[in-house]
Amino acid sequence: MNRDVIRIGNAGGYWGDDPKALERQVTGGKLDYITMDFLAEITMSILQKQRAKDPDLGYARDFIEMLRPTLKAIVEQGTTVITNAGGINPRGCAEVIYKLGKELDLELKIAVVEGDNILDRLDLYVNDGIRFDNMETGADFTAVRENIESANVYFGAAAVVEALKWQPHIIVTGRVTDTGITLAPMIYEFGWSLDDWDKLASGIVAGHILECGTQSTGGNFTDWRLVESFDDVGYPIVEVHRNAELVITKHPGSGGLVSVDTVREQLFYEMGDPKVYITPDVIADFTSIQLSQEDSDRVRVRGVKGCEPTALYKVSMAYRDGFKAVGSIIISGPEARAKSEAFANIFWRRCHGNFDETITEYVGWNSCHRSLVQTDDGCEITLRLGVRGQERDDIQRFGKLVPSLILSGPPGVAVLGGVPKPQQVISYWPALMPKEAINPVIVVYEQGQFKDERPVSMTVSGNFQPKDSSDSRAAKPTQTMADIRQEFSESKWRPLGEICLARSGDKGDTSNIGVMARSKAAYQFIKEFLTADKMKSYFQELCLGEVKRYDLENLQGFNFLLEE
Repeated sequence: MNRDVIRIGNAGGYWGDDPKALERQVTGGKLDYITMDFLAEITMSILQKQRAKDPDLGYARDFIEMLRPTLKAIVEQGTTVITNAGGINPRGCAEVIYKLGKELDLELKIAVVEGDNILDRLDLYVNDGIRFDNMETGADFTAVRENIESANVYFGAAAVVEALKWQPHIIVTGRVTDTGITLAPMIYEFGWSLDDWDKLASGIVAGHILECGTQSTGGNFTDWRLVESFDDVGYPIVEVHRNAELVITKHPGSGGLVSVDTVREQLFYEMGDPKVYITPDVIADFTSIQLSQEDSDRVRVRGVKGCEPTALYKVSMAYRDGFKAVGSIIISGPEARAKSEAFANIFWRRCHGNFDETITEYVGWNSCHRSLVQTDDGCEITLRLGVRGQERDDIQRFGKLVPSLILSGPPGVAVLGGVPKPQQVISYWPALMPKEAINPVIVVYEQGQFKDERPVSMTVSGNFQPKDSSDSRAAKPTQTMADIRQEFSESKWRPLGEICLARSGDKGDTSNIGVMARSKAAYQFIKEFLTADKMKSYFQELCLGEVKRYDLENLQGFNFLLEE
């Protein structure tokens, strides 16, 4: 292709996002590509169950309804839509899209990327020596093998690049990474080499900024009062230059905000070791990112560095892990806190069973902050009681006991939602497998049939071994604490939010908290003050594992990983 700049917009960050987002992106201005992400780790098992009941299902059906009012304009404008809405049945999704096109007098060409669903091939791979042990805990795969509900490989951008060569109207994939569907059109349009690590890393950063929809354009923003309007919030757009420089923006006149801080916060979302952001395509170094405000609602991203990826694919699995039930009662004041604690004590003395885990939460008093915020009472509190275990009968007995509280304790109480029913628990199992053991498959659907199916041979990169670049110690500041305290008066305590922004995310059983300073002096202060040990202390009631701290001086922030 000969274009020097392309515009890629996001129109969905998760299954359940704004159903009008695609329409707003299509009608708001010209875009070359639109990406949409529907798949979370747990979504695959939900889709697997749907397809087990009906072989025509297993994809994100919401996507079809989003296309209905926009498909003609997409075709007329020459915009290519790339989405992982295919779930575990991308071919079925393609067929339904094609039928919708026929209803609208459109002759569509749809490319499909599949091969990621390895549920039916697990035993073959195990027999070939692939272990699939838990990549986070090292636990043996055999412990969960019989309960596996779904198993999908995270493919990268390369297969989508091959699919783009057919010049389809829409590309439907299975489990391709959120960042990969954004990187692919850059490689295709600019002819980037698959080993041009810096350019690929820049594309991955663009994908990371876009992948969660409006989280980069004002949604979940610490300084939310700076966002003039949340009506019709503009979804993010990246303008990509051939030299891999990026500008993050949104359609003119749309709600939301694009600033260095909104982009900075999104960069910290679901971040692990910032020097080693691993994808199937490249390993990006987030400590190399440089941000600048180019204009109103325009942020330039440059300087991104990358290196070769590992020779492994991540495999996301879900498995059956017993049952759970949660019940709630609402308790009104006066003395709502004391009443709630009394009800909890009464309940757990009555409730017996072989439970793996129980919860007691006082929603409206301290369910989120626990003992970090000392509040003596509330006007009303929702007492939330829950259990998890392997035996369904134990869970059912728990559920029947919840409503029994209302007549046998303090006054001012009502049950919410009736008798809680047992629900199947689906747990997450991340694993690794060699790239050389599997190839994605692409196929095109046009004129009512699938054509030209072929596997895409992937280049296996070498011997990268991630190194832990965390620092659990407080680094020595370049400014003295006296200088810093002169700016932040010692005379009173201040909320951390007064000098910092923050954004959190999670992967499996690890949460991350990004803390970003509002000034250089604030950065030096939190560098000394907010250590890994202090973060562990704050979250001691919730975090059972280690806390690691990573320094991103380029973004004036720190990323904390809270394990377990």
